[in-house]
Amino acid sequence: MDLNLRDRVYIVTGGGRGLGRATVDQLVAEGARVVLSGRHRESLDAAVAELGDRAVGVVADNADPTTAGRLVEAARDTWGRLDGVLVSVGGPPTGTVVETSDDDWTRSFESVFLGAVRVAREVAGALSDGGAITFVLSTSVKTPLPRMAISNGLRPGLAMVAKQLAEELGPQGIRVNALAPGRIETERIVELEEASGDPAAERERNLALIPLGRYGRPEEFGRTAAFLMSPAAGFLSGVLLPVDGGLTRAL
Repeated sequence: MDLNLRDRVYIVTGGGRGLGRATVDQLVAEGARVVLSGRHRESLDAAVAELGDRAVGVVADNADPTTAGRLVEAARDTWGRLDGVLVSVGGPPTGTVVETSDDDWTRSFESVFLGAVRVAREVAGALSDGGAITFVLSTSVKTPLPRMAISNGLRPGLAMVAKQLAEELGPQGIRVNALAPGRIETERIVELEEASGDPAAERERNLALIPLGRYGRPEEFGRTAAFLMSPAAGFLSGVLLPVDGGLTRAL
């Protein structure tokens, strides 16, 4: 299938590693151009060096109110157009509701929630008919994850923001969707397993919950995200798409 991505331009926040990087790889492979952002210069430079002249990196934190405007400007200054955005952020701190501090909630709200809304809002103002906004959320949108209180609290709110934004921007021909990844084999998943104190047991416990019996591969997520962002998915909007091997039992 031709996704019709050649020479289209997308912003991918958190694009230096993990699910964001997996999506960048697929977009570039399909002929798109990408502005990828992240907080760490090293990972961005490494990504751009591998991707070549179809990618530029911008060191930026979604919690910074200036980030959204800088990313839109980078796309326009570099390639003269913008066709969409994948809004992905690093995972917030782990912990229960009881043990999570006010400071952790506030910092995470600024980056995970408000930062994502701000990026989507700024990009929406720069898009025209055919544009696409896609949020990377989590299966925690529908089912709480152990010791992931902040994610469990903030991601469902973002899912509803995406749904409302799809209604607001639909008349302009702009699509808004969200992805709900489960256990995808990224650095973040390894970090969470190690934090459990018994990584092997944690992995076995999680594998037992996935009907397909394995973790997802980053490229599987990247292909799904690239499709959802592309003109090939032109009549999909307001969708929350699980990428989880059947982990989510709810409809």
